[in-house]
Amino acid sequence: MMSKMYRTTMADVPLVEGLKRDDGWIDMQVQFLIDKKSAGTDNVVGWTVLKPGASHEAHLHRNCDEFFIVLEGKGHIITENGLEPSSKGDVVYSPRGCWHGFNNTSDQDVVLVWGWMGAGSIADSGYETPEGGSHQAGGRK
Repeated sequence: MMSKMYRTTMADVPLVEGLKRDDGWIDMQVQFLIDKKSAGTDNVVGWTVLKPGASHEAHLHRNCDEFFIVLEGKGHIITENGLEPSSKGDVVYSPRGCWHGFNNTSDQDVVLVWGWMGAGSIADSGYETPEGGSHQAGGRK
């Protein structure tokens, strides 16, 4: 367990590589600002930019809860009951096992800050798509 502060800056954090369209990552720019690899934590703080038309398709995490905050833009939250409009200022919490996602249906970028509580990596999160696959950056587990 880390016993000291961890600090980075977004300019120093690379984009996550290997996120596949087949796993629901459609034209997303994702950064893991704080995670197990960088800070030794079982949580993730992330930053995502969804260009117009980009989407994080329906997925769930078996091993962690997730939140996201819409900092800029608008689109639709993917819920178990279909699509719901979303815009700047929305805060969404999805407990483990809850289907969720986000589509940018606008002509402007959507910027999300998000976090996983209980998992420090995609592999640890128990990421699944509706087809029942377990996925991570770079392919299947």
